[in-house]
Amino acid sequence: MPRAILSAFAPGENEVTMNISTKGRYGLRAVLDLAVTATDRPVSLSSIAARQHLSEGYLEQLMASMKKAGIVKSSRGSQGGYSLARDPHDIRVGEVFRALEGPLALTSCISEEHTDNCSRVDACGSAFIWKEVQDAISFVLDKYSIGDLLDKEISACGEGS
Repeated sequence: MPRAILSAFAPGENEVTMNISTKGRYGLRAVLDLAVTATDRPVSLSSIAARQHLSEGYLEQLMASMKKAGIVKSSRGSQGGYSLARDPHDIRVGEVFRALEGPLALTSCISEEHTDNCSRVDACGSAFIWKEVQDAISFVLDKYSIGDLLDKEISACGEGS
């Protein structure tokens, strides 16, 4: 069953927020870190973890999923580490999220992969709203590449200099 990358929780009595899980957020930070620090040598997991203030163990799990999805590649040895498997402009943000979270599923009855999770979906008065919101989120995640984020980061850093 698909997992939702967005979860709702109620921090206060009348306040409900939606959050993206740490897998997606931290994974995106790690991939962007690889793009920013790209050289002809792999980047060590410990250096990514230190720069991004992430647990090395957790980051290792994320990198394994992204390696399996063909987003990053690894090399062993004293000069080993991780690098992007493709050009940053060829890796979509949505691809990173799906590699770590599975298919986008805003609700349990609407999913990118499974549209038959709910027997009421055709008669549900609100299903179309959830589907439209999910499609909009998916569109935005797929609209941008890691290269786009890299370009924005470089431009933002250049403006502050």
